[in-house]
Amino acid sequence: MPGEVLVVREGAIGWIVFDHAERRNAITGEMWRAITPAAREVDEDEDVRVVVLRGAGEEAFVAGADISEFETLRTGEAGRRYEEENAEAFGALQNVTKPVLAMIHGFCIGGGVALALCADVRYAADDATFGVPAARLGLGYPPHGLAALARLVGESAAKEILFTARRFDAAEALRRHLVNAVLPKHDLEGFVRQTAEDIAANAPLTIRAAKRVLGALARGGAGLDSAIESVRACFESEDYREGVRAFLEKRLPLFRGR
Repeated sequence: MPGEVLVVREGAIGWIVFDHAERRNAITGEMWRAITPAAREVDEDEDVRVVVLRGAGEEAFVAGADISEFETLRTGEAGRRYEEENAEAFGALQNVTKPVLAMIHGFCIGGGVALALCADVRYAADDATFGVPAARLGLGYPPHGLAALARLVGESAAKEILFTARRFDAAEALRRHLVNAVLPKHDLEGFVRQTAEDIAANAPLTIRAAKRVLGALARGGAGLDSAIESVRACFESEDYREGVRAFLEKRLPLFRGR
């Protein structure tokens, strides 16, 4: 089986599933290309308020790119196209305007770490194993991927992860701030699902504005003026009026994203 990227909708949650379980969800060239339309699909779906990235099966989130394709797809001109497709996939996930969670279990290696870094929040099972083995393969990592890692774990820790190419467990990933929380594996999906539902019940415009502002700040202020406009728009929204009314009436608000 060549592997595929699935979009599964459950209420307000849109799941992007990396499904190549027989190879621990290693991402093929075809799968890299499928990530971009999948990300756009969930972002454009007005019924989806939260996106969750996950791997199929029980063994892995994503165990990296599919190395069996490297000799044909990751050399010469084909290699340049491969890197462009990777960058497009990462960019599509990072540009999703809704909250993106990563649900990580088992192997999260190389390209799996890069995909997890595209999420806003990462939750891991206690069986998760992380690593970036580029130095054992002779691969070069592009600046945007290194920047995302360094922002989370710090420059020195990022260098240690890349230079040693060693694997490390979920507890260390938590200590290094690579993940937000570690759960027993049997609790992970329920926790992530409940968290996604809780987020989905909150005001979408507020969340979108916060994501835009924080993203602009992470980019050194690029796009901050536009992001601030989305903050101001919250105060003109129906959701703002609904939130205030619900608070005064001591009931749960019903936000509509407008």
